[in-house]
Order: sequence, then structure tokens, then C-alpha cells
Amino acid sequence: MDADISFLSLTPRGVPLVLPWPSPGLPGGFMQFETGESWRGFVMDLAIDPLIPLIVQAKFARAQKLYVLAWLENDLIKAGELAALVALELALNDRYGQRFGKPGKRKNFADLLKYMVVGDGLSDAAIPMIVRCGGTAVGLLLGERKPSLAAIRNGMAHGDPFDALPYGGLLELVRDLIGYAYRDYIAEGCATGTPSMTSLGAT
Repeated sequence: MDADISFLSLTPRGVPLVLPWPSPGLPGGFMQFETGESWRGFVMDLAIDPLIPLIVQAKFARAQKLYVLAWLENDLIKAGELAALVALELALNDRYGQRFGKPGKRKNFADLLKYMVVGDGLSDAAIPMIVRCGGTAVGLLLGERKPSLAAIRNGMAHGDPFDALPYGGLLELVRDLIGYAYRDYIAEGCATGTPSMTSLGAT
């Protein structure tokens, strides 16, 4: 599902858009975008796999739209970050929610993130952004690095007064984590030709 925002006119800003974002060899680096179209293209290239269930694709596409709109108003990137984490939580509940704890009960986001590592074997070597740029992300899932992804989500949802700066590469990291969670589902779909699901629950 594409985030169809081709109808938006990204007018010139007068100054480039400069954001913290990992680049090869510079996990703490910055990226600069001179035009709205270059920024739009960059964000749209971060789409998740089309075999992932449509409901997750829709949530992630909303995050992409908000990121693109940050060209017009920088603060919208914070809304995009929260939307991306909402998409990730939905995906992890779908893929891991029945694997631990009480069946049918929605799982805590922090527990789902930890399960990716301790229960499903996620390592930095399986995260394309980390492989491409260096650094580490596993500590963000386990809560060993502060703020953790769960703490970032909670802070945004509950009015964190210190969230003004964007988290570098968060949209790309979320894209990679969703892809990892659905890797077997994607492989099975590619092998059988099964189209994307329109609801959650497939395993």
C-alpha cells in the first residue's frame, strides 16, 4: 500500500531540511535535503514489504505521510515518529502476541520489543539500517539504552515536554523491525503467491 501523497505540493522552504539520520559509517550522522521532491522520494523509498498485512501497511503509510509533511512544518516529524511506533506495536502484537503471556491479551510494547531479541533471535546483524550504517539498535529494544523505543513511544503519547528533536532514522529502523517480524510470513507469501492479508492474525 503506497502512501499516496503525490497530490501534495511541497513548496520551496528557502533553507534545506537537515535531520539526524544514520548514513554509511556515520550512525550518528545528519542528512540534508535541498528540495521537497528529494525528501518525498527518500521517505517513500522506506515503504514496508507489500506482502505485509494491509492494516499494518496503512498504519506505516500514515507515518510516511507525516514525515513527508515535515517538509512544510518541521514539528510534524514528531507525529510521524509516534505513528511509526504505533505501526510497529500493531505488527509485533500480530506476530508475537500469542507466543507468550495470556492468550488473547494485548501485550505490553516493551515486552514485545524484548521478545524480538530474546524470543525471536533479533540481532544488529539482522537490521539493514545497522548493517548499512554501523552502530547498534538492540539495546533500544531491550531497554539497555535510554530512552528505549518503548520509553520514546510512552513519552510521546503522554506529553513528554522534552521531545522537540527528532530521533535520527526512527522511521527506517521501524521499517526494518517490521520486516524482521514478518520475515517468515513474507517468505511464505513469496513462495505460495499469497496476496497481502486484509486483517491480522495470520502466522
